Amino acid sequence: MNFDTYQVDDQIKKRLYKAMLKPRLIEEKMLILLRQGKISKWFSGIGQEAISVGVTSALNDDEYILPMHRNLGVFTTREIPLYRLFSQWQGKENGFTNGRDRSFHFGTQDYNIVGMISHLGPQLGVADGIALAHLLRKEPKVTAVFTGEGGTSEGDFHEALNVAAVWNLPVLFCIENNGYGLSTPVNEQFKCEHIADKGVGYGMESHIIDGNNVLEVYSKVDELCNDIRKNPRPVLLEFKTFRMRGHEEASGTKYVPKELMDEWGRKDPLDNFYNYLLESKLMNKEEEAGLRQEIMQEIEDHLQHASNAPNISFDQSKELGDVYKSYDFKEIKAVDDKTNIRLVDAISDGLKAAMEKFDNLVIMGQDVAEYGGVFKVTDGFVELFGKERVRNTPICESAIVSAAMGLSINGMKAVMEMQFADFASTGFNPIVNYLAKTHYRWGEKADVVIRMPCGGGVAAGPFHSQTNEAWFTKTPGLKVVYPAFPSDAKGLLATAIEDPNPVLFFEHKALYRSVYEEVPVNAYNIPFGKANLLKEGNDITVVSYGAGVHWALETLKKHSNIKADLLDLRTLQPLDMESIYRSVQKTGKLIILQEDSLFGGIASDISALVTENCFKFLDGPIKRIASLETPIPFNSELERHYLPKERFESELLDLVAF
Repeated sequence: MNFDTYQVDDQIKKRLYKAMLKPRLIEEKMLILLRQGKISKWFSGIGQEAISVGVTSALNDDEYILPMHRNLGVFTTREIPLYRLFSQWQGKENGFTNGRDRSFHFGTQDYNIVGMISHLGPQLGVADGIALAHLLRKEPKVTAVFTGEGGTSEGDFHEALNVAAVWNLPVLFCIENNGYGLSTPVNEQFKCEHIADKGVGYGMESHIIDGNNVLEVYSKVDELCNDIRKNPRPVLLEFKTFRMRGHEEASGTKYVPKELMDEWGRKDPLDNFYNYLLESKLMNKEEEAGLRQEIMQEIEDHLQHASNAPNISFDQSKELGDVYKSYDFKEIKAVDDKTNIRLVDAISDGLKAAMEKFDNLVIMGQDVAEYGGVFKVTDGFVELFGKERVRNTPICESAIVSAAMGLSINGMKAVMEMQFADFASTGFNPIVNYLAKTHYRWGEKADVVIRMPCGGGVAAGPFHSQTNEAWFTKTPGLKVVYPAFPSDAKGLLATAIEDPNPVLFFEHKALYRSVYEEVPVNAYNIPFGKANLLKEGNDITVVSYGAGVHWALETLKKHSNIKADLLDLRTLQPLDMESIYRSVQKTGKLIILQEDSLFGGIASDISALVTENCFKFLDGPIKRIASLETPIPFNSELERHYLPKERFESELLDLVAF
């Protein structure tokens, strides 16, 4: 291993050695604690310290770094107090997740570190968003993100690199090629000779680096960072290395040939660099022994600190309270000056007002710029706000959801247009596993709104007509909004963008240009979790949302003898059950109409909650009316029978007569 060719200051060399020694000694101690049952799991980075330490040392402390399982050296090089790391691994309160997540599944804004989730891919897109925020603010900063050779097989890898290349984002994609994805060797992971070869396909600069040579890592990354800060662009780095332990300790290494293990053992980054320092007379054995003793004492002291910390006790109100970031909602009233506009116009107006109010708000989505989006909601926005803030994206829903999260982490707001709500399936992972869980896990907001054009009645078939709100209403950490009228859409969209939590904002396509209303011209907002009582009566309670509200209004108009309470839910998470309870206690009968198919929908939960809380007030069975248990068909006649509008009428009459 050649160290002499790199022009690195002697003091930096000694600092790099200490920075590698610390995670090695911590790991050796953790393996003992693991065997003693004092920590639950361990993903070892022994043999890979040079990468974490070299990359982190080359970055400025105020630049974000997104590490993975085997990057303990990132955390120690950023000088996070060890007792906090030890508390994290023991599930103590002094950690970073209040015992809610383990190992390196956390982030900390204090140290500009954003930890991973087990679904590896979104990490790369999050780095894109962080870097985009720097680029938009014209800040000369680099973002570094790690993944392993196995992670490069995920679609998120392709999406994130493609977005970074198209947008010239200052991201270092650091791939630790340690030869195995758990037990699967690289020849079963990808066909090209080197992961760095993939950079060509993205028009991206790429480099192969000896990941066990800390001077090569540090020198190359330092050189690249200095250049990228002046000339923003993404760079793919493949670090050739090896892990000397299993994927995690329970996995073992029996699948690795002994000769290969011995070969890489001779390339140990710490031992080789230590021998170089001795030979160069930059360090002697006594100095190294003293350094080792100093670190070991620090480890013992901080372990004692962590062990003495009290165990976490369950507090239900705290657990529930930390799912969402709290914020001070300040209601802005609508004025009397109104104009008659369509639902699509009201959404556009609300979005425009938010762009004017928040200069850190970015809109992203397919065809949202000059084309104005497929439904023309953002038509003219480029002229008003510029292409930097109104951004066309490649067709890559997962990476853009993740990038929206990255924008939020780096102090911005994001609205993503999911071209059709159906396409959320290809961005599902970062929505339900990253956006939804981040605040509960480590207290970081997800200031993201995803607009979801949805619904049937437009003969668009199974892939452009779903109303899939139930995918998200059951996921703690997400808010779900579903307006039926233009005035509600404008006010609720304002609230969604103000709210620092992730919001799925459903917009029914069939209502876009068919529903008009007098809408206040000013910018106003409407609080979440407040249903709207559209009609009042004592015969029956009708609950619906979206297009179902209009079907219910038509039916009640047709049967004017039925005096019903009609509740438009408007938001599904949070859900205004108190208004439903009050109405049911008055009328004694409840019918719930949803466009979604029946099983597992919002109507099922409303029915269950009313049964549990208002059973003694009921004078008849609760009825749930929904679409058929099939995918939504294209043919208009088939679609008419699929949708529940006509069935609602007969079921309503039956329940009133019960």
